[in-house]
Amino acid sequence: MKIAADFSQRVVVHSNTLPWVKSPMVGVDRRPLDRIGDEVARATSIVRYAPGSEFSPHIHTGGEEFVVLEGVFQDEHGDFPAGSYIRNPPQSRHKPGSEKGCIIFVKLWQFQPQDRTHVRLQTDFMGSVALATQPGITITPLYKDEFEEVSLIHLAPNAQFVLDAECGAEMLVIEGTVTEGTDLLEKHSWLRTPLSTKLMAKAGKLGAKLWVKEGHLTDVENQIARVQQA
Repeated sequence: MKIAADFSQRVVVHSNTLPWVKSPMVGVDRRPLDRIGDEVARATSIVRYAPGSEFSPHIHTGGEEFVVLEGVFQDEHGDFPAGSYIRNPPQSRHKPGSEKGCIIFVKLWQFQPQDRTHVRLQTDFMGSVALATQPGITITPLYKDEFEEVSLIHLAPNAQFVLDAECGAEMLVIEGTVTEGTDLLEKHSWLRTPLSTKLMAKAGKLGAKLWVKEGHLTDVENQIARVQQA
């Protein structure tokens, strides 16, 4: 299966307009944003757990990264409410589910194979720092290594965030609205911009909060190859 598989193209998906697609586990549905592969796939998705649903215990051979958008996600490591940011590195294992239901934004098979760093953050309790060169913009760093950088970007009303996406970038709207190019992106809209581009997002009158990831798109071919070998 291939969805938005041409990484040389800018992609915008308004996820709230997509139908939910059933997963192999009862009560767990998905809205695919990009995907290369079948059940083992390099994938970016919005995933919904119905109340009481769960996955069987499994190993994330290629790693899993997600943000809890609504409700409370649960596994044997704890309860993770909306605003949680989690990185389960390659070879990590868990049994995910949700007693009361939840929605998460999740990315699979997009780690470096040697990565073993677990990250579990509740971002609603974290502060942010101002970007001196961009008025009205503050940033909450979530993760950074030599390969990628992940942040929450907070935009004041009508503020503009500019990112030099030399190594490509992704953006998910968590709250508010932004305009990027000719596109109006609302809550849970997702954008992927290719290498050697610039991302310019202007907030609406109520401001916005964005999840932004940059740098990782330089390794897409290797990510795909690892999926195909799995």
